[in-house]
Amino acid sequence: MVLASAFALMLAFRALVFSVHSVNGSGLAPTYKEGDRLLVNRCSYGLRIEGHGLLPYSRLLRSQVKRGDVVAFTVPSDSITGIYIARCKAVPGDTINTHKGVMVVPGLKTCAKVDYYWLEAINKDNPADSRHLGFIPENNIIGEVITVLYNRHNIRLQ
Repeated sequence: MVLASAFALMLAFRALVFSVHSVNGSGLAPTYKEGDRLLVNRCSYGLRIEGHGLLPYSRLLRSQVKRGDVVAFTVPSDSITGIYIARCKAVPGDTINTHKGVMVVPGLKTCAKVDYYWLEAINKDNPADSRHLGFIPENNIIGEVITVLYNRHNIRLQ
């Protein structure tokens, strides 16, 4: 009974507070490499309440994503699935110009809608970022990447 309770508590903690995601491909190179296991703080912008159709999406103790944060997110599309990692380049209220790269002008006029963010992969050829998808809604942002735990390709079995 104690083991089952501990296991249930560990699963709840992992699902609500932290999660681990793998880097697949080179879209985040050179900062993150193929095989890196990233620790994501799911509470960094508030505790996500995903109603899954029963309740509306919300966040408890909500805080804003900041420009420069590296975040894990899902793509707001049925054609691309999975978890993606990108850096937040523009927040609501920023004006952006995407000609010859993204230039962000903070707070001049609202270009980004409320609760929408401009997220860019570190590698410009990655198709799963705002350059290809447009603004990403806040409810698709899972949390902030905290650190690289390890690289699964560097583990050697003795």
